[in-house]
Amino acid sequence: MAFGSFNSKAGSSTVNEINMVPLIDVMLVLLVIFIITAPLLSHSIKINVPQATAQPVEQDPITIDLAVDADGLMFWNEQPVAPADLKLRFAAEAAHDPQPELRIRADLNTRYEVLAQVMSSAKAAGLKRLGFITRPGSDTAAPGNGKVEQQAGTAKP
Repeated sequence: MAFGSFNSKAGSSTVNEINMVPLIDVMLVLLVIFIITAPLLSHSIKINVPQATAQPVEQDPITIDLAVDADGLMFWNEQPVAPADLKLRFAAEAAHDPQPELRIRADLNTRYEVLAQVMSSAKAAGLKRLGFITRPGSDTAAPGNGKVEQQAGTAKP
């Protein structure tokens, strides 16, 4: 590749050489970088780490299954329990470490008042993990998109 000169008196002479100074500068910078990093790679600390022979123990989470039927009767892990005893059991379970997860399985026709009392008692006792057991794909479930459809000014359930 030929380069022209900026001297207008020179006529049409071209420069046929490549300037090597920038290339040499880049090569020297790379050489310095390699000289500095090479000792770091060869003097790294080598540690022989032992191999683990045991598999980690997987624990199933501790759960409490609280069933509430349509009449408001409660069952603690399939055993009947009175609402007064429920508060004492919540307090005893909240003292454990790790805390169990309370899973509430309520009947479709259970009054919300009963569920609110159960959740309030669990919170007052100090239980922090709470869940609801539902049946997926039931006909009475809410629509999947969470929107209420409206036609002619009335909402469909």
